[in-house]
Amino acid sequence: MRLHVADHPLIAHKLSVLRDQNTDSARFRQLTEELVMLLAYEATRSVAVEDKEVTTPVSTFTGTTLAAPRPVVVPILRAGLGMLDGMLRILPTAEVGFLGMVRDEETFEPSAYADRLPDDLSGRQIFVVDPMLATGGTLAMAIDFLLARGARDVTAVCLVSAPEGVRRIEKDYAESANVEIYTAALDEKLNEKGYIVPGLGDAGDRMYGIVD
Repeated sequence: MRLHVADHPLIAHKLSVLRDQNTDSARFRQLTEELVMLLAYEATRSVAVEDKEVTTPVSTFTGTTLAAPRPVVVPILRAGLGMLDGMLRILPTAEVGFLGMVRDEETFEPSAYADRLPDDLSGRQIFVVDPMLATGGTLAMAIDFLLARGARDVTAVCLVSAPEGVRRIEKDYAESANVEIYTAALDEKLNEKGYIVPGLGDAGDRMYGIVD
């Protein structure tokens, strides 16, 4: 498992505004998309490519194109939906699968309620998007879903991460898969409620509001 913490002043600036409790939902969604695009630029550095002959107005040229099969972007519902557009702006030809998961607020254990993934992910590069890597339980369950379908190359893109979650992913997938994590920040810790400190709060609520 490899961890990549983005080191760029624009990412730091946008993340600081995102953390601010006074940032409203519309601005939160806009900043999330912008941050994901910046993170996706780095996360796709090792995306599979192949040569392609191109005819320019003056000559022929051996260029580069994304190799088949196409990458798959998997947002974790619901907050991961807010990151999907940013990923697809960088990878517009990617296919999209969905995983719906919810975390028990007392035990912090995740459970899945939706699974819309291709049956066979062998040889596919997978990009899982979720705003926060907290305990690591949700990401671990997502990786297990993907591995069960033949995936071996999984990249997680998260806005903020906690050391506890990173350690769990590193421990669980040290040898069974090629897992990488790209994040805008590695925060201090988890609090007693399982929230990342300083974190973002509840990313889903801040993106979409609270629906009773």
